[in-house]
Amino acid sequence: MRDGERAALSDALLDWYDHNARVMPWRVAPEDRKAGVRPDPYRVWLSEVMLQQTTVAAVRDYFRRFTDRWPTVADLAAAEDAAVMGEWAGLGYYARARNLLACARAVVRDHGGVFPTSRDGLLSLPGIGPYTAAAIASIAYDEAATVVDGNVERVMSRLWLVTDPLPGAKAELTRLAGLLTPLQRPGDYAQAVMDLGATICTPRNPACGICPWRAPCRARIEGVQATLPRKTEKAAKPVRQGTLWLARRSDGAWLVERRPDRGLLGGMLGFPGSDWDSAGGPEPLNADWRDMGEVRHTFTHFHLILRLSVATVAADATPSRGEFLSAASFRPADLPTVMRKAYDLAASGDLRV
Repeated sequence: MRDGERAALSDALLDWYDHNARVMPWRVAPEDRKAGVRPDPYRVWLSEVMLQQTTVAAVRDYFRRFTDRWPTVADLAAAEDAAVMGEWAGLGYYARARNLLACARAVVRDHGGVFPTSRDGLLSLPGIGPYTAAAIASIAYDEAATVVDGNVERVMSRLWLVTDPLPGAKAELTRLAGLLTPLQRPGDYAQAVMDLGATICTPRNPACGICPWRAPCRARIEGVQATLPRKTEKAAKPVRQGTLWLARRSDGAWLVERRPDRGLLGGMLGFPGSDWDSAGGPEPLNADWRDMGEVRHTFTHFHLILRLSVATVAADATPSRGEFLSAASFRPADLPTVMRKAYDLAASGDLRV
């Protein structure tokens, strides 16, 4: 494909984006961008971190709550860890929340509260990898950085007819995406190609008839667009098991503990439990424990089954681990999803909540 043909593709996509851009609370609309409105790097960064492994629909409300509560990176840097982890509860991949705080504090401490303006500078911040750095540099600062997420991989694999499976084909798809990244309006272009993948060039039943890249799409010409990108078959996920103990005092307080900072659900509030490779373990306090069934949850690399034991205990009960949190302070919404599942199961039984 010649330079002129690549430029024509970029121009066609930008024209499509000008008329079809999705409305998002963190995005500057193309007409506003042309009028001189600059994207806020803080909002771009926050949205990109939230969107990793998550859908736009799931992120909208979280983003609004975060920016209402912490409207600037300095506000977020000064926030209490527990408050941020609580607001993050339910989004999953909780290491992102810990990295969010570390990055915000590094921006304030080392950069005067201003995000670096280049991809390379952004890569120096904790928790920012190549994709996020390219997205911020492109969208916030109009650097011609190549932004490649799952949507872009799918678009490029079809446009260029790349049949090698992912993840092995990622480097080639990134190279091909780079050939189309324009010097003019690279931030809008990055958002345009992601929108194209999310709304037109979808995983199933792509709407090729209304795609601005319909004519040159090699996969469409060959009639194989719905089969791309190909992916290497994944091994079956292992199953891990453990036990959770849910205890509630007669005065309404719940027994909880803060998980270690490192590891899955790091820093999150939860109920005392066993290791996730053990069906039992030392109970957190002496009580008349009753079996309440099990909850199941799937993480990136494994399935988890947790057996629930529940008890109502006296107001002077003293645990060997964790602490009782008063009914007024205990917020189920602050629990990560798997712990919320356990709470909901307990609430559906005869443990008074």
